[in-house]
Amino acid sequence: MVTDSGKLTVYFEDPFWVGVFEKEFDGKLSVSKITFGSEPKDHEVLNFILYHYHELRFSSGVELKKKISADNPKRRQRNARKQISAVGIGTKSQQALKLQYDEMKNLKQQIRKERAEAEKQRMFELKQQKKKEKRKGH
Repeated sequence: MVTDSGKLTVYFEDPFWVGVFEKEFDGKLSVSKITFGSEPKDHEVLNFILYHYHELRFSSGVELKKKISADNPKRRQRNARKQISAVGIGTKSQQALKLQYDEMKNLKQQIRKERAEAEKQRMFELKQQKKKEKRKGH
């Protein structure tokens, strides 16, 4: 049985409030981080989810290993209480965010390198054209 789920954790990371969206799909965890600024009200978070969720850029999926626990109602209640009291983001989420950060960093480095190469080539061609203009002797 395949289950898909999502989770939003809002916490204070000095000096801003941050939201971490976790999305589980096909046994993989994808994460996206958004900075809210001042403490968001419940209706602001709801509006963000309704109108801006599709704009989020999630990281590539990290494999999840699910532990199957008994359907004991007391255990479920204990686990729910533990999840609510947990502060910050989980280690899997941190790994997914780090992976997304590294991917974006590599992409930006590659783009920057391509721009530098193009600028270097443009300057070279400009210099060659100036040489030709000088040779013509106007």
